[in-house]
Amino acid sequence: MDNPLTQRTSRRAFLGRLVGVAGVSALLAACRAPRAPTPAPGQTPVAAVTPTVPGPTPIPGQIPAKPRNRTLILRWGGQEGRHVDWELWNGYAIGANHQNGLGILYEPLAYYSAFADKWYPWLAEDWQYSGDFKELTIKTRSGITWSDGKPFTAHDVAFTLNSLRDLGTKVRWGVDVQQFVQEAVAESDTLVRVKFKVPAPRFFYFMTYKFDIGVYIVPKHIYENQDWTTFTAFDPERGWPVTTSPWRVVFSSPEQKVIDLRDDEWWAVRAGLVKAKPRVQRVVYLPFTLEEQVAQQIIANEVDCSLDLRPLTMKTVLQQNPKVITHTYKDPPYGYEDWWPTSLYVNCERAPYNDKDVRWALSYFIDRKTLIEVALGGAGEPTELPLPHYTGLLPFFDAVRDLLQQYPTNEFNPQKGNQLLEGKGWRKNAEGFWEKDGKVLEVPIESFAVMADIGPVIAEMLRRQGVRSSYAMPPDFFDRFGKGDYNASLFGHGGSIGLDPYFTLRLYQSVTEAVPGGHQVNFSRWKNSQFDKIVDEMAVTPPEQRDKIMDQWRRAMEIWLPELPDIPIQKWFHRIPMNTTYWQNWPTRDNPYVNGAFWHLTFQLILNELEPTQ
Repeated sequence: MDNPLTQRTSRRAFLGRLVGVAGVSALLAACRAPRAPTPAPGQTPVAAVTPTVPGPTPIPGQIPAKPRNRTLILRWGGQEGRHVDWELWNGYAIGANHQNGLGILYEPLAYYSAFADKWYPWLAEDWQYSGDFKELTIKTRSGITWSDGKPFTAHDVAFTLNSLRDLGTKVRWGVDVQQFVQEAVAESDTLVRVKFKVPAPRFFYFMTYKFDIGVYIVPKHIYENQDWTTFTAFDPERGWPVTTSPWRVVFSSPEQKVIDLRDDEWWAVRAGLVKAKPRVQRVVYLPFTLEEQVAQQIIANEVDCSLDLRPLTMKTVLQQNPKVITHTYKDPPYGYEDWWPTSLYVNCERAPYNDKDVRWALSYFIDRKTLIEVALGGAGEPTELPLPHYTGLLPFFDAVRDLLQQYPTNEFNPQKGNQLLEGKGWRKNAEGFWEKDGKVLEVPIESFAVMADIGPVIAEMLRRQGVRSSYAMPPDFFDRFGKGDYNASLFGHGGSIGLDPYFTLRLYQSVTEAVPGGHQVNFSRWKNSQFDKIVDEMAVTPPEQRDKIMDQWRRAMEIWLPELPDIPIQKWFHRIPMNTTYWQNWPTRDNPYVNGAFWHLTFQLILNELEPTQ
């Protein structure tokens, strides 16, 4: 999750758990939707096609049917097999989630694809900062109308930003806008000027749709007299939700959400942003159920795409249906690297984890190669840093290659770990566990379902090296982890995806002076004043000043690597099954135009490319 200007870490199950603490709850919006329990390592995956789960409630007869080969059926979201947000089509309402369908209805000022390292201006035609980065001028496109016929203008943009500033902690992105925006003024129908409290060279990037981050622009004439926290924006008879997109909601229930292609012209075709309207005529969102059941439906061609599957399940699906592919086709790791590299977090505010030598010893005790082989069937890769290996970030890995040789974050070397602990007065007791001053070295790891494959294996590896470790998935994990009430946890980072590493470094700041309103996120609870100052330097440095950014990155990592605030474990892969029976031109390693997660805000870029197979 992910202040979004600091970018959000987290997983989707965090969504809604910390409403009212917007800096964290917005960050949590980048989390995975609740998923059914994940099989433990070695558990038998789907064996064969068996009778599938009952179908959803039929769509009312007055809604015209669409051909199956023009319908995109998705399995995603929900709780216990039901959509709990089926009436929420306002992304700012409490309990709403852009991942569950509404993300394609509210078009952005711009898109950014981390895979292509490419910007796509959308509702905004152009944007420019003042020399001191305390003002941002946005030129919006003319000739765009909302679905109710009212014109889209710069007044909608100014209204959205000013409302978020005023609402603050009450809604997603409110705190993040409030921290920076002094005022947004529409100087004409196509020009909005945003005035900042402090230099904000990444604010437009923050508003841009990428992964789970981006500001939803709403129609002023619909929202200006509404309570954003409760307004559903759902009334099909009135044509709500109102949208500039080519889509309209035709049916929504706990069993399914149905979004159809509108019959009228789409402005993006006229503007030359796309060649034609999407070929998909209907998108159906069915709630995610048990992973085995969803896998069976994909094998039976009843579902076109779903939430990512665990490696053993994915392997079985690929074997049983030759029409199903992943980002890497039929090859491991069966997917692409997500923006969420996984670490073993230990609470740096608590002893003995506040000792960097203990953190490094734990890192040396973990054999990541064996971990991935045992827990993931080899379908994974370790990560050296809490950054994804995306095109725009690769130079930053190269810039610290020598430091990584000096501080090898992936090295499995129990002897080094033993030496570090012995040097700090730890000794093994009669049971073979490390002990100091009468206290055993304990690492009780907590997480949630998606870590159920690697978690027990890491705990066993630590036990074999004399650390009393365990793995558990407590029901209050997300609340406690977000508050820092934990000892050890497996979790990821929703930080940088392009431009520069600022948003990842920001996750480790304990305090900031460059960003008003106080710091929001520091899951590791690590504190280093010199590191904080360097990241504040980067906060006000434009990403275009590459040499300066690179120097700041280098200096920050000269502190971070010896300290090791958390322990890098693995790249996080989205293993998304994509069925080519009805649809082709999915994003793959040979055509990586965008990341393949349809629940992310860039789903429209996929819909623009999909072609019918039949």
